[in-house]
Amino acid sequence: MARRDDLTGEGPQVGNNSSFSNNKTKRRFHKNLQKKRFYIPQEDRYITLKVSAKTLKTINKNGIQEVLKEARRQGIDV
Repeated sequence: MARRDDLTGEGPQVGNNSSFSNNKTKRRFHKNLQKKRFYIPQEDRYITLKVSAKTLKTINKNGIQEVLKEARRQGIDV
Protein backbone atom coordinates (compact mmCIF):
# COMPACT_ATOMS: atom_id res chain seq x y z
CA MET A 1 0.00 0.00 0.00
CA ALA A 2 1.55 3.26 -1.12
CA ARG A 3 1.83 6.17 1.31
CA ARG A 4 0.00 8.56 -0.99
CA ASP A 5 -3.01 10.80 -0.58
CA ASP A 6 -5.91 9.35 -2.59
CA LEU A 7 -7.25 12.75 -3.66
CA THR A 8 -4.13 14.87 -4.22
CA GLY A 9 -1.59 12.15 -5.00
CA GLU A 10 0.94 13.72 -2.64
CA GLY A 11 3.55 11.39 -1.17
CA PRO A 12 6.54 11.66 1.15
CA GLN A 13 9.23 14.30 0.74
CA VAL A 14 12.95 13.61 1.19
CA GLY A 15 15.51 15.44 3.23
CA ASN A 16 18.48 14.90 5.52
CA ASN A 17 19.01 13.93 9.13
CA SER A 18 21.77 16.04 10.57
CA SER A 19 23.83 14.63 13.44
CA PHE A 20 25.67 16.62 16.09
CA SER A 21 28.85 16.19 14.06
CA ASN A 22 26.89 17.48 11.05
CA ASN A 23 26.94 14.16 9.15
CA LYS A 24 24.03 13.97 6.73
CA THR A 25 21.92 10.86 6.09
CA LYS A 26 18.84 10.64 3.91
CA ARG A 27 15.39 10.46 5.49
CA ARG A 28 11.75 10.74 4.44
CA PHE A 29 9.07 13.11 5.68
CA HIS A 30 5.78 11.20 5.48
CA LYS A 31 2.40 12.87 5.06
CA ASN A 32 -0.02 12.76 7.98
CA LEU A 33 -2.33 10.20 6.32
CA GLN A 34 -5.67 9.24 7.85
CA LYS A 35 -8.12 6.59 6.65
CA LYS A 36 -11.50 8.31 6.57
CA ARG A 37 -15.01 7.25 5.54
CA PHE A 38 -17.15 9.86 3.77
CA TYR A 39 -20.87 9.83 2.97
CA ILE A 40 -21.88 11.19 -0.43
CA PRO A 41 -25.59 12.09 -0.28
CA GLN A 42 -25.95 12.62 -4.07
CA GLU A 43 -24.81 9.04 -4.73
CA ASP A 44 -26.30 7.69 -1.46
CA ARG A 45 -23.14 5.75 -0.62
CA TYR A 46 -20.01 5.79 1.54
CA ILE A 47 -16.44 5.84 0.27
CA THR A 48 -13.25 5.23 2.25
CA LEU A 49 -10.28 7.40 1.33
CA LYS A 50 -6.74 7.69 2.63
CA VAL A 51 -6.26 11.45 2.90
CA SER A 52 -3.75 13.75 4.55
CA ALA A 53 -4.75 16.06 7.38
CA LYS A 54 -4.32 19.02 5.00
CA THR A 55 -6.74 17.46 2.49
CA LEU A 56 -9.18 16.72 5.31
CA LYS A 57 -9.25 20.42 6.21
CA THR A 58 -9.97 21.23 2.54
CA ILE A 59 -12.84 18.71 2.52
CA ASN A 60 -14.28 20.26 5.69
CA LYS A 61 -14.10 23.71 4.12
CA ASN A 62 -15.38 22.98 0.59
CA GLY A 63 -17.39 19.77 1.04
CA ILE A 64 -16.68 16.24 -0.16
CA GLN A 65 -18.75 16.59 -3.33
CA GLU A 66 -16.81 19.65 -4.52
CA VAL A 67 -13.42 18.08 -3.73
CA LEU A 68 -14.36 14.85 -5.54
CA LYS A 69 -15.53 16.82 -8.56
CA GLU A 70 -12.20 18.68 -8.71
CA ALA A 71 -10.23 15.42 -8.31
CA ARG A 72 -12.16 13.77 -11.15
CA ARG A 73 -11.59 16.83 -13.33
CA GLN A 74 -7.84 16.40 -12.76
CA GLY A 75 -8.05 12.74 -13.82
CA ILE A 76 -7.89 11.03 -10.42
CA ASP A 77 -10.11 7.94 -10.34
CA VAL A 78 -12.21 8.14 -7.16
